[in-house]
Amino acid sequence: MFGSHLSIAGGLHQALLAAEALHLQTVQIFTRNQRQWTAPPFRQDAVLQFHSEASRLGFGQIVAHDSYLINLAAGDASLRRRSIAALAGELERCDQLGVGFLVTHGGAHGGAGETAGLRRMIDSLERVLKQTASRNAILCLETTAGQGTALGWKFEHLRAIIEAVRAEHRLGVCLDTCHILAAGYDITTERGMAATLRQFDRIVGRDRLRVLHLNDSLKPRGSRVDRHAHIGRGYVGLPAFSYICRQKRFAAIPKILETPKGFAPNGRLWDQINLDILEKLAAGKPVRIRSWRVEKGPARSAPADVP
Repeated sequence: MFGSHLSIAGGLHQALLAAEALHLQTVQIFTRNQRQWTAPPFRQDAVLQFHSEASRLGFGQIVAHDSYLINLAAGDASLRRRSIAALAGELERCDQLGVGFLVTHGGAHGGAGETAGLRRMIDSLERVLKQTASRNAILCLETTAGQGTALGWKFEHLRAIIEAVRAEHRLGVCLDTCHILAAGYDITTERGMAATLRQFDRIVGRDRLRVLHLNDSLKPRGSRVDRHAHIGRGYVGLPAFSYICRQKRFAAIPKILETPKGFAPNGRLWDQINLDILEKLAAGKPVRIRSWRVEKGPARSAPADVP
């Protein structure tokens, strides 16, 4: 099940129509402007149109990503309160749209240390889940590259959080290939990817993996830098993606592209090119990466998207 992070500019349903044009099976969206704390409530007609298009397309496992502003591990009490309220609001918006998974970053401890950061993260999640006890969306903790003081770059961080949260049945994990490479996990070969996934299964739990972000990396293993690249054009390389795409255990899991947007030198959308590569890998077909010079600047973790 392949998807991409697509824009809701012009209306929530526009992301679904763009996914249809790309022949995707799912989509990831922001449900609001991800760089602002507040968001107007959904118009009822917009919600109904989103439901109608999602039903028509048979999209049963849509993914949302939360705001970049949220930091559940923040030492500043005011920032944590705003983050808790914002994440609770995001879960409510997901429920309104019928979105099943909300991806959130692990927060940053800001210099207080991982132990203190994890403790604050756990407390914040407890508050969020208590406030949204009637909501259905699964909150997926995303693996991070470990940049700055970010948490979530080790599988042990995710386990510590999940084990400590009482409503742990409402938590899942989103594994990002760019991030785990940058964090130091060796996934540059099929063997390495398989070993890393076994490690994930042992530490976090096989059933916790609910979303995959398929991104190559502009920076090498262990760089602790989050810079996404097109599939096969970075330091992750094709073997890792080939392994993931051929695994039956991932067939029904949303596999989301967060690669840079725009057009390639041949005039095709990069999303189309990256999707074609993933589909060929899934089918066991050979893939040739054309030697274009691209990605001269840093790529965002996800595309900017102002509704």
